[in-house]
Amino acid sequence: MSMQPEEDFDDEEIELYEHFKFVIDKGQTPVRIDKFLTGKIAFATRNKIQQAIDAGAIQVNGESIKGSYKVKPLDDIRVMMGKPPRDTEVIPENIPLNIVYEDQYLLVVNKEAGMVVHPAHGNWTGTLVNALVYYFQNLPEMKGNEGRPGLVHRIDKDTSGLLVIAKSEDAMTHLASQFFHHSIERTYLALVWGEPEGDSGTITGNVGRSAKNRKVMDVFPDGSYGKHAVTHWKVLKRLRYVSLIQCNLETGRTHQIRAHMKFIGHPLFNDAMYGGDKIRKGTQFSKYKTFVHNAFELLPRQALHAMSLGFIHPVTKKKLNFEAPLPEDFQSVLDKWENYVNLE
Repeated sequence: MSMQPEEDFDDEEIELYEHFKFVIDKGQTPVRIDKFLTGKIAFATRNKIQQAIDAGAIQVNGESIKGSYKVKPLDDIRVMMGKPPRDTEVIPENIPLNIVYEDQYLLVVNKEAGMVVHPAHGNWTGTLVNALVYYFQNLPEMKGNEGRPGLVHRIDKDTSGLLVIAKSEDAMTHLASQFFHHSIERTYLALVWGEPEGDSGTITGNVGRSAKNRKVMDVFPDGSYGKHAVTHWKVLKRLRYVSLIQCNLETGRTHQIRAHMKFIGHPLFNDAMYGGDKIRKGTQFSKYKTFVHNAFELLPRQALHAMSLGFIHPVTKKKLNFEAPLPEDFQSVLDKWENYVNLE
């Protein structure tokens, strides 16, 4: 299936709407159009799709369709939907920021776990961007980056750690270029289930949305789907049931480390989305089960922390490196595992 932005609308309409065009593959099995489109358009819900169908904003082969229509091979689908609120409508909020570094061109923030990076459906307030808009009112915006002012990368809601934010268009362009060319150095610490074979390794496998659950990313090692992704890992500490590892990213795909580590059989500790919220190694004794349950409560999220960030300053051209220590929840669970293993 090919997807491309729609171009045969006037500029005023493009300002107000998102346009999508899908040409369906020959091998597509029949599926209801509302189900098909909710899996392809990030902000769409079935209700929104049905409303768009009722309004005649979705056409198949040049004609309006009913909500019960089933997508067939070679169908030409065109969609016109209202955009989510733009970044100009982001509400400034006085939310404390943990600023690691700041100059007139950029700042580096240590994001706490639980904070969403940018506004989206279900999270229009309380995000890092809301806090940034309050902190300084004129954030740059890059083409194609609407809704994420000043941001050139992001980390998941329940991942803690370092983010760099640009304070000018020029700085943003330079930083975005470094991300595009994979020259930004990013190191993550992760606690994973089990003990990986060997002390280090590289995982290469395309990462793309799962056909079963579009919120989850799957790995496609044959490259048949998804985007090229490379993760380098190294074991820092083996604790019999879990291991502390360091991950360095060559690419920055959504959920890359989480999906890659699950793919090699070592999901992140307490990563509910990727199966790490169950006992993956160890005994079934009640004492052990209680210990793991308590550890889950201490760290009620995936055990992943963006520890370090290195890049070339967009103006001075000097190499900058920043580190953020493990947050308290992660460190306490790591200590708990070390004590448990040492007492056995």
